[in-house]
Order: sequence, then C-alpha cells, then structure tokens
Amino acid sequence: MRIPIADVLAAHPHAATIIRRLEEAGYTTVLVGGVVRDGVRALWEGGAWVPQDLDIATAAPPELVQELLSDFRTLEVGRAYGVVMVVAADGRQYEVATFRKESTYTDGRHPQEVSWGTLEEDVRRRDFTVNGLAATYEGEVVDLVGGLDDLRAGVIRTIGRPDERFSEDRLRLLRAVRFCCQLGFRLDSDTQAALRRQASGITMVSWERIRDELVRLVATSSAGRGIRMLMSTGLLEYVLPEVASLDGVPQPVEYHPEGDVLAHTCASLDVADGIWDAPLLKLAVLLHDVGKPAALAQWDGAHMSGHCQLGADIAERVLRRLRFPARDIAWVTHLVGEHMRAARLSEMRLGKQLRLIGQRECTEAVLTDLEGRYPLFADLVRLIICDAEATAHRAAAWRPVLEHVVGLLLHLERIQGLERARELLRGHDLLSLGASPGPRLGEVLDQVHELILAGTIRTREEALAEAARRLGGQM
Repeated sequence: MRIPIADVLAAHPHAATIIRRLEEAGYTTVLVGGVVRDGVRALWEGGAWVPQDLDIATAAPPELVQELLSDFRTLEVGRAYGVVMVVAADGRQYEVATFRKESTYTDGRHPQEVSWGTLEEDVRRRDFTVNGLAATYEGEVVDLVGGLDDLRAGVIRTIGRPDERFSEDRLRLLRAVRFCCQLGFRLDSDTQAALRRQASGITMVSWERIRDELVRLVATSSAGRGIRMLMSTGLLEYVLPEVASLDGVPQPVEYHPEGDVLAHTCASLDVADGIWDAPLLKLAVLLHDVGKPAALAQWDGAHMSGHCQLGADIAERVLRRLRFPARDIAWVTHLVGEHMRAARLSEMRLGKQLRLIGQRECTEAVLTDLEGRYPLFADLVRLIICDAEATAHRAAAWRPVLEHVVGLLLHLERIQGLERARELLRGHDLLSLGASPGPRLGEVLDQVHELILAGTIRTREEALAEAARRLGGQM
C-alpha cells in the first residue's frame, strides 16, 4: 500500500531533499505519525487531502543529520532525544528524529534513559497504533504495530500494554479521547479500561499541556462527544471539575427536556459542532452555564438567577488555571457573563444595546458586517443559538435576537457608527463648558451619547447644547 506521496512532497517541497539525502548516505529514513495515518485515510476515502505537519524519522544519529544537511540551518531542539529541527531557506521547519528506544519513565513524561534503536523499536514506543505507521520515500506504508487494522476498524488502541503507555506520558490519557473525536473513532476496550484506572494520573501533567490538548479537542467536530467521554472515563473531574459538577444539577423539564445542566452543556456543544469549530467560542459554550450550581445554592434551590456573572467568575478561574492568555480569558468570560442579557437584547435601552454590540469593535470593517465589525458580539449571537437550540425553545429563542440585530446594524449605518457618538462629544468638552470632574460629568456624557446613538442628536452643536442644558446650574 502506498500513500499519495506526491501530495506530501508538493505540500512540503524540501522534505524530498532531506529524506533522499539521508537515504543515499545509507540511513533508513521514513515519514511517521499523523501524516501517514491521514495519507492512508485519504487513499481509502478519496477526496482532497492537504498534509499538515510532517515528521521524519531516521537511523542517522543527530550529529550525522546535521552534517549531511549542513546546507540547511539546523537546530538541536532535543539533543537527548535525538531530535533535529531542519529549517529550509523558505522558513519551513522539518523535525527529523533519530530512531530511539527508551527505558522506564519515572515522572509521567520523560524516560530515564534514551538510546538509538531500530525503526521497529522506535514505533513501538509511540502512543497509539494508528499513529505508529511509517512510510518510505516512495510512499510504501510500513505497519509494525497493527495500525492499518485499527484504522480500518475505527479504533484507538495503545501500542502494547495500555497501562504502560499511559504511565509513560500521562497526557496520552487526554490524547486518546481527542483522537477519538478528531478521527470519529472509538476506544478499544482494554485501552478504555486502563484510561479509567489511570484517570487521576492526568494531574501529573502541566496545565499548559492539558490546555493545548483541550483546545485541540474542542476544535474538533465532536466536542460534545468528547466532554461526555471525559466524564465517563473519570478524566473530567480532574481537568475541568467545574464542568463535572454540572452532572445531576436539575433544570425545569418544560424548558430543558434534554436533561440536567451537563446534558444541556453537551447538547449545546453538539449544536456548535455542526456549525463552528472556533476554540474560544466552543470554550464559551462549554462554560456558559458553569455558574448554575452556585446560583442554585445561593437561592436555596428556588432558581438560578445570576448564574451568568457567577459563571463568568468561575470561567475566569478555570482559564487562568489552564494558563490561557489574558485576551482569550476576557473574550470567553464576556460571552459567559453576557449570554442571557444579550438574549433579551430588545428589552434594553438602545444605547446599552449598541454598547454591547460595540465591544471589541473592529472599525476597519464595514458597519453592517456583523462578524467583521463586531466579532465578539457575533460570537455572543452564536452562543445564544447553541444555548437555545439545546432547549425546548430552539429557534423561537434566538431568531428574534438575530432579527433585532439586523435592525441595529442598519441603525448603526444611519448614525455612522458608535465612534460617531464619541466624536461629537467627549469628556473634555464638558470640562470646557465649566463642568467639574466627577460622577455627574460621566452621567451627562452617557445621557447625551444615548441620544446620539438613538439618532435624536445628529450634530456636535446639538450635542454641546444638550450637555449644557443637562448640566444646568451644576457646573
């Protein structure tokens, strides 16, 4: 069997030179991992295939890799593990790793000792059979671990004993679930049993590595399924205990026939899975109701009022623990905190509606381009859709919001945008009218801006006159 090697080399033009040169020097060199797995699937399923990351493994020791590829820039990114990063003239990077075998692991990530080995020894230290495939320069697939059979069967199975593989690198516990979601596969029964036994071992992994794996999981088209798998295997309580705590939290059945808060959360993710794959949006969907248990406790089980702000605070703690950048944290917590208020957009004063829409406004885009001009609010609308579609209300809850937003965009076009209000009247204009700094100044500024946004005031002269009238004798 041969993968479409021409597609690989077209997408990675310098890989041919690297592989051929190492082979010509007498060192077996192959493609390994995901590129081979996906190449086989492309061969079987047909359709377009764009090879992404490309990993190369070779019998040549790292010092010889650098010597044989001396006309390339090379970086030793993992000398102890035989990894050389080869950088082509166009900036493309190719990871070239020497075949290796490893001793026992003591810290759930790093082997005590590494030595150079054979191709078979190298693939047998890898995580899952479907990732243990190799391919020659001609595209011929080399399967030493039963990866092709599992690829046909749609099974994620560890190479060798699952308890050993998971104890070597605890992140593989999460990766097993992520690959099921990414590929649409199921867990082998022995692999699943070992995952359940070792679920607590994920706590040995850094939060940064857990974050990266969770982002990859939610970016798949099966994020809802992934969260259910994390729950059923026991992993969720260790990586996202705040989400695991939603299990069993009741909701009124007339509004939520889908079940408890965790069932609703996963159902909302199912909706997003069918339409969008943006990780930050998916994270907001995952966390949008995380404040409900606290709200229910706060009101002695009577209702869940205030769960949005409580949820935003919890979401912020979750994302900080996972070491997300501040900008991403602010994005997700805004969505969580505002999703119920935005669902009642038409009930708000016009100025507040427009200010909510205008947060993180991108003024380079045209006023009527919701996604381009107001990307944060566009995600808020998407969250409302996912939330509503997972309830009894469905489109009846989100369609009026979307219709109202269309009218607001046309209104913004008529009044020339939110920035127009700030241009017509600023705080220093009130000071020049004789106003004193303080809360009253801010109140008047907001009141006049409200009238500008409503379209009642259209010129700077009208804005100054209205401000002067409202300030009256309080200057």
